[in-house]
Parts: sequence; structure tokens; C-alpha cells
Amino acid sequence: MEQEIAVLFGLSLSGNDDGYASLKELERLCETAGVLVCGKLFQRAKEITPATYIGSGKVLELKELIEKNGANLAISDNELSGSQVNNLSQTLGVKVVDRTTLILDIFAKRALSNEGKLQVELAMLKYYLPRLSGISGTSGRFGSGGVGMRGPGETKLELDKRKIKLQIQKLEAQIEKIKKDRQLRRKNRASNVKNVSIVGYTNAGKSTLMNLITKAGIYADDKLFATLDTTTRLLFLKPGKQVVLTDTVGFINKLPKAFAPAFSATLEEVANSDLIIHLIDSTDKNLETHIDVVLGELEKLGATKIPRLTVFNKIDVLTTDQKRELREKFPDAILISAKKGENVEEIKDQILKILWN
Repeated sequence: MEQEIAVLFGLSLSGNDDGYASLKELERLCETAGVLVCGKLFQRAKEITPATYIGSGKVLELKELIEKNGANLAISDNELSGSQVNNLSQTLGVKVVDRTTLILDIFAKRALSNEGKLQVELAMLKYYLPRLSGISGTSGRFGSGGVGMRGPGETKLELDKRKIKLQIQKLEAQIEKIKKDRQLRRKNRASNVKNVSIVGYTNAGKSTLMNLITKAGIYADDKLFATLDTTTRLLFLKPGKQVVLTDTVGFINKLPKAFAPAFSATLEEVANSDLIIHLIDSTDKNLETHIDVVLGELEKLGATKIPRLTVFNKIDVLTTDQKRELREKFPDAILISAKKGENVEEIKDQILKILWN
């Protein structure tokens, strides 16, 4: 398959948010998906242009940028409708996808377990169903394969809406069964076994931490959504004190709307935790924004009243002054390096203190 070369574009209706930071994150998502980025375009506007999302002048700028750099793909940082995809692709002469499509594409490549594959397929179908008219009119013009045409949802795009709706019902039933099986397992756990979930923004180091304290052997990499499948391991803290530790998929800004219902069985594990470990990348330039994203998702899950342990990771690359600033700003947090194993025992001590004191 030919290398996908993309120009990224975004629009902000608010003067307060950092749209350029969001485009930078979109570039990292492209890196994870194997897409080469050759240019970026950003617009601040008072309203969305219904036909093309960005304004007509910006569409022309985008076309020039695509032609100048020899791009064969345009990726929107904002979610697009099927008609917007269709209109933009006709004008630009290249395949057009959005951030959600890119995330779902990464999920399709990363899902390994049966549950993960079911969740990805359901999210894809729920996202594509209302957009079929726009997508089906453009995808064939730019060849097969690549972003938006991978994974379990690929063949489903060729089906009519009635069959897709039936497939969605089937997948929902299968995921509901997984949810009930998980509820049964929780019910059958010994009373002295507590449930602890690790949550955090994508690439915070959750899998590395899980590997370190449970020897879980999860794939870990410095990429967004390096792991998708949920991993659960038993962690013995001391005689009669053990927890079921769950590593969850990372949250991200502009999380696809199709994500929550599709991943409900996994996210329910977080909502039923006795303790949540919120892992944060201490080197993240948008640290406070990403903390708010995670806390916002926990609020949607109804998990804000669950005891929460805040842990800052990757302190091995911080200066002494940066560490001091973190401690002053977040006095109750633990500062660790999962990569170096620094201060990790303190997490176990705090789990014991919170859950059994």
C-alpha cells in the first residue's frame, strides 16, 4: 500500500482553547497510525461552515497545501458529517477523514482480544452508519486500504443500513454478555479482594506501571494508544490483602462519541473500582488540560466519588525544581518513574492505607 501523506486541519470556535496543541496531538496519532504529516492548517471562526466545516477560503488554502506537498490524505481534527467528507474530498481531490476515524483506525490495528475486536467493530459501525452516504461516495475514488478502511469494520461498510443495524444489535448483545460475565466474576471474588483501576491520558505509562508491579507482560511503547485491550492481574500486597488491578485504555481529548457505548463493559470496571489510580505524565506540556479530560470522563462514568490516588509518572526526566513545583502544587500525589522503578513501592503502601485503614 502506498505511504499515506497527510495535511492536518482544524477549527476552533473558542478563543480560549489551544487548537494548535490539539493539532500537535493529531500529528502524534498519525505517527501511531503510520501516516506521514507534511503540513497543518488551523482556523479560528465564529461558526462552522455547514458544507465543508472550515470556511471556503481555508478550503482553498488546504487544497494548495495538499498540492504543494504531494499529500494524498486530509485529516480533520474535528468530527465531520458524511456530506462534509464528501464535499471536501471532491474539492480537495484526496481522501478526507477525521480525528475519530483515525482513532478508530488505530483501535482496529491494536485490538488483540476478542472483546477488543468486538468493541472496535461496534464503535466503527455506530460512527459510520449515519455517514455512509458521504463515505461510500468518496472511498472508492482514492483506492482501498489505509486510514478508515482497516479493521473489523472494513467489510461492513459495503452492507446496507438495515444489515448494519442488525450487526450493531448483535454486537451489543455480545458485549452485554461480556458485561454480565464480568459482573459475575466481581460478585464471586473473595470479600478481601479489592478492585483497583489505573486510568490516565493516553501514553501516561499505564502499561509500563502495570508491568512493573504485576509482571503482566503488556506491550508498552511511547505511542498514543500503544495498548487497547484491558488487562487484569491479581496483585498480592501482604497476607490477606490483595487487589485485582485493571489497566484501562487511555483517555484522549475529543474522545469519539461512539467510544463510550462500545467500550461500556471495560469502562464499567472503572466505575466499580474500590480505588482509582490516576496516572499522569509529568512531562506533558498540556498536563492540566489532560488532567481535566480524564476527570471529565470519570464524571461521565459516575466515578468521581471513588477514592482516587494521583500519581505523576516519568519524573526521571524532570529537574529538581520541576519536581519541587509538582509537590507544591499536588501535595497528596506520588511522584514515580515506572521506567526506572522509582517510588513504585509507595503506590502499594498507599493502596493498603486507603483500602484497609
